[in-house]
Amino acid sequence: MSSLYRADMARDTADLEHILALQRENLRGDIPQQEEDSQGFVTVRHSLDTLQQMHALAPSIVVRQGQTPVAYALTMLRECRALCPELVPMFQLLETLEYQGRPLTQERFYVMGQICVGKAHRGQGLFDRLYHHHRELYRPRFDLLVTEVATRNRRSLRAHERVGFQTVHTYRDALEEWAVILWDWRTPSAA
Repeated sequence: MSSLYRADMARDTADLEHILALQRENLRGDIPQQEEDSQGFVTVRHSLDTLQQMHALAPSIVVRQGQTPVAYALTMLRECRALCPELVPMFQLLETLEYQGRPLTQERFYVMGQICVGKAHRGQGLFDRLYHHHRELYRPRFDLLVTEVATRNRRSLRAHERVGFQTVHTYRDALEEWAVILWDWRTPSAA
């Protein structure tokens, strides 16, 4: 992994604005279908106000090249559910799921709100670096990291599996088929 990059917490409004710029460059429907298929995509458009409220509860992680964020992984605590109305159905679904025979709601978890690596920085191990920094920072407070990925976003699913995520549920909404995936930080592979 290149020493040109370092993982860090998002610090200020300028960092959040960089996150929004990266998000716009990778948003489903705003990039060509061929690029979605080969490079992956993000599905939710956040506002600066939403990111600021999420950041106040738990900072997101960025990877910087110099001082500029070139990749991000959004920290979304359960308390953030109302900030993104399009994600409320996901949070409602999570309330119905079990993991290892227990209701997921009884576990200490938060949600990966979105992860994205800038196009010019892919293939440098930044995706893994983002997730490992999340684990390093938030493992004292949480045991699981949960998210969902569109099943047609094969690049993202493979990358999540490589890090340690496992699929615990799949479902279809009006637009997509989704895999609910989680990374259990209590397992030996998470050490």
